[in-house]
Amino acid sequence: MDPEVSLLLQCPPGGLPEEQVRAELSPDHDRRPLPGGDEAIAAIWESRLQAQPWLFDAPKFRLHSVILAPADSQGPQLLLRLGLTSYRDFLGTNWASSAAWLRQQGATDWGDKQAYLADPLGVGATLTTADNFLVFLRRSRQVAEAPGLVDVPGGHPEPQAVCPGDSPLHKDLPGELVVHELFSSVLQEICDEVNVPLSTLSQPLLLGIACNETSAGRASAEFYVQCSLTSEQVRKYYMSGGAEAHESTGIIFVETQRVRRLQETEMWAELCPSAKGAVFLYNQVQGSPTVALGPPILAQLG
Repeated sequence: MDPEVSLLLQCPPGGLPEEQVRAELSPDHDRRPLPGGDEAIAAIWESRLQAQPWLFDAPKFRLHSVILAPADSQGPQLLLRLGLTSYRDFLGTNWASSAAWLRQQGATDWGDKQAYLADPLGVGATLTTADNFLVFLRRSRQVAEAPGLVDVPGGHPEPQAVCPGDSPLHKDLPGELVVHELFSSVLQEICDEVNVPLSTLSQPLLLGIACNETSAGRASAEFYVQCSLTSEQVRKYYMSGGAEAHESTGIIFVETQRVRRLQETEMWAELCPSAKGAVFLYNQVQGSPTVALGPPILAQLG
């Protein structure tokens, strides 16, 4: 492995489709208020806005834990336990200078080192082309996270996409709609960042969940998506711009047969942690032979 990333969950070989994933949304899965109050989060947010005025706050899903149950007639079932958080809280906890202390204090106070952290759930895609290349993007230096590094297409599922309007409440977000937003958001991120048509993309398969240890264990659901276009066709679409073209400065293609040894190349040092997690899961889950599952597995951040 790599010290910048850890794997919270590895799905069964081949990955899981949307139909085999469920979500439980509850305020019990929100982060705990910081010791002494959340004033520090507000101060960090104001400071970040002064340096990067284009940042904006928005609700996010918070991953508390996951449970993978054995296969039945419908196949293996995955339960995501989710709360709600925000991008503001993410910068004020996971990216705060006190993040390591917050993890230690969470373990002491609650038996959960992630208890005080926002931990917004991200999504990422190992996107393969028709001629067997994996797609990577060079991140812009204007983005808040991992500027200048190489990443896979990705972003965040949005609670407001499920329940538009004011800040959504847990009770207004049915689990099946949350799961659909999780799977559809990764396709939308590909369309926005790579600029390929939605009609060229396969239905996503969830490969697992990776944790970014450089942002205090923030989790990202990593998916496998196939594109019916060749790498050259994808490049042409990308070069013509897109809804989020400002987030990256270049596109990189790596042959899928070389991805398994990517960690041995110079490119590995340029990958951001979420991309490293996506590559680890792609190599371990996608294309592996089918095996039987054992007893239920509970995985909790922390």
